[in-house]
Amino acid sequence: MNRKSLTAVAAAAVLAGGGATASCASAATSQATTSQATTSQATTTGHSGTAHLMIWSLNSDGPYFQGIATGAVGDYGKGETVLPDGKVDPEHTSELQLNMTHGSFRLSIAAIGKGVADSKRWQWNTSNCSGRVSFRAQAPIVAGSGTGAYRDITGTFGVTVTIEEVDVKPVCNGTSGFLSQIILLDGAGSVSY
Repeated sequence: MNRKSLTAVAAAAVLAGGGATASCASAATSQATTSQATTSQATTTGHSGTAHLMIWSLNSDGPYFQGIATGAVGDYGKGETVLPDGKVDPEHTSELQLNMTHGSFRLSIAAIGKGVADSKRWQWNTSNCSGRVSFRAQAPIVAGSGTGAYRDITGTFGVTVTIEEVDVKPVCNGTSGFLSQIILLDGAGSVSY
């Protein structure tokens, strides 16, 4: 499969200080003005808007994923399902840590885990041992989980969760091994950081 490499570009604010002044009073005034400008600029450099998020895993029931975000968040990286204490969550029931190129943040995936575990949602074709599940769920950003550029990120993503797989016969209900599988989370949400 051909893959396109996407590069995220981040804007950086450059603050410049004032020049030399002739008197102490002028220097104090200049420093106060620069300090006020810096404070004002720091409070207006936030981002907000709609972000689109796509997260996927190919042929793995493991905790590792790939992800890309566009719109209000333009970034990409790797994901890992974790428990609140940061330990790996192999059951995919707690949080998804997204380690992007400009920082990281976590999504609560508890609703997603419950949806996947609900066997009534799955559709199976036992003649060819293929199955799928697809449903919508909310994935809120875990408060205080952001680092780097996403240190103060807040928001919630509404995602469509889709899993498609072809399993090993004769047990065709998701409990045997799979021959091929894709896990896809695709959605958008309003974010602020």
